[in-house]
Amino acid sequence: MECRFPRFTERYVSIVFLLSYVLNPAFSVTHYAVPEEMKEGSVVANVAADLGLDVNSLAERNVRLDVVANKKYLEINRETGDLYIAEKIDREYLCLSKSSCFLKIDVIIDNPLRIFNIDLEILDINDNAPRFRRERTELDVSESASPGERFSLNNAVDTDVGSNTVRTYQLSESEHFTIEVQTGRDGSKFVDLILKKDLDREERALHNLTLTAVDGGVPARSGTASIIVRVLDVNDNAPRFEQDAYTVNITENSPIGSFVIKLHAVDLDEGTNSQIKYSFSLYTSEKTQKMFDLNSENGEIRIKEMINYEEFIIYEMDIEAKDQGHKPLSGQCKLTIFVVDVNDNHPELSIKSFQTPIKEDVAVNTVIAVVSVSDKDSGENGIVDLNISKLLPFELKKSSENYYELVISEPLDREKVPEYEIIFIVTDRGIPPLSDNETITLELLDINDNAPLFSKSFYTIPVLENNAPGSLLSSLSAFDPDLHENQYLVYFIIEKEIVNTSMSMLFSINPENGDLYALKTFDYEREKEFLFHIEARDSGVPPLSSNVTVHIIIMDQNDNTPVIVSPWRSTFYFYSCCHGTCLFFRFLTNYVNQV
Repeated sequence: MECRFPRFTERYVSIVFLLSYVLNPAFSVTHYAVPEEMKEGSVVANVAADLGLDVNSLAERNVRLDVVANKKYLEINRETGDLYIAEKIDREYLCLSKSSCFLKIDVIIDNPLRIFNIDLEILDINDNAPRFRRERTELDVSESASPGERFSLNNAVDTDVGSNTVRTYQLSESEHFTIEVQTGRDGSKFVDLILKKDLDREERALHNLTLTAVDGGVPARSGTASIIVRVLDVNDNAPRFEQDAYTVNITENSPIGSFVIKLHAVDLDEGTNSQIKYSFSLYTSEKTQKMFDLNSENGEIRIKEMINYEEFIIYEMDIEAKDQGHKPLSGQCKLTIFVVDVNDNHPELSIKSFQTPIKEDVAVNTVIAVVSVSDKDSGENGIVDLNISKLLPFELKKSSENYYELVISEPLDREKVPEYEIIFIVTDRGIPPLSDNETITLELLDINDNAPLFSKSFYTIPVLENNAPGSLLSSLSAFDPDLHENQYLVYFIIEKEIVNTSMSMLFSINPENGDLYALKTFDYEREKEFLFHIEARDSGVPPLSSNVTVHIIIMDQNDNTPVIVSPWRSTFYFYSCCHGTCLFFRFLTNYVNQV
């Protein structure tokens, strides 16, 4: 088998002839240099030529190589004398961590016995990339670390030697970190990670870097390691609410425990530095803290006591969120709670002034009462309307805000309506509306505005002659609708003389009840009738009066015997009553005496 040494290996092969003649059969050392990893069958050199051996006798003389380390890396072609690669040689396997690597090979030839020493130098090729002992390095760096601070990194190793080993390091692009490469006494390269810019965990909590080790081979080979920088938190962020100020509406009388709002603050730190407790600040009044409950863990606010709009309309509170760091930081927000009114208060009315009783002749538009109205609710719930019955002779006029005047709208007449019951109804405009009412009684005082009134304007009273003196003729009573002294009547006979005789000598009337009496006995043959007036006068100031005409008719009785007088003219009287009306007739008759 014939193998040829590839041309790309020739520059790596050098042959040194060291010939010495000594008694020992091994009389020479031959030096070869070959690169590692040559392909099997590659020719290293022609040892027959180099050792001055006859190629034709190699087989006959049993040329052979001594086995090295139980592995036969090389072989001699007995036909050509070529020394060739029988098995790939790995320099790093044979000579790990050595800068130079040699294989000691003995060429043994029989008949006569001769031993040739061959030093085969295994030259390094860049067949190994740098490799980090740990492919992943994790660093914990406080965000408070100062620029310039160093952090040692694991260096890379390269089993190659010389220029093929690690030459430098490169770091992936980073605005916060850089590296510095240092060279050890043995030429090895070490690298430090250097902080070049302040860290902010809240901006970036994890930095993923890639460290690359590059060797000096041609072409260069490299290896990488991942560097994970965890930025450790410091309490450099105060909690912040989503808003600086919050506004919320709640309805009065909401049940205790009703949800109001859930406040939420965020702390960009982590761990205890981001654990938040909520509380009322010192600027929140005790009254507000009494009315509302704040959950310190989740910021939830609920109603703790009954809310009354009429007591408080607005509640303001300052809420503090504090983290649990070693040196805690806090943030604040303001919460304003507006209480929404519900129609839970009845309107109220109050009679501020009221005149009663009043005279019945009070003038129209006279103010007799002032009424105030109010409602503790607000908005439509607090707007009230005041009304009275439209059938009454009164009217409500608004005098000022929430004040009304009750005025006379029509003339009053006590004799028709002696008193009025006035019901004030106040109603708000809420939904549903609420109302209240109050009743007052207005009494009318009588004035003497009615004169006494007789049942008739003309009385005809028949009286039989020969009546007993003092007999009752009739009762002439009058009526006065006024009250008290205004209706207390006194009766009088209006004087009228009849033939030098006073009417009061003939008749008398009871001044208190109007009973009419005859004071004397009447004789039809002498007095046939009387006509006079009776007056009824009240006791008012000034007094009012009225009178009535009284016609007294003397009725004839058969109290005279007949007398004949010839000739004579007689007068015939006839008195007739019908349906309560009496008429008096007189007839003149001429008689002629006859025997």
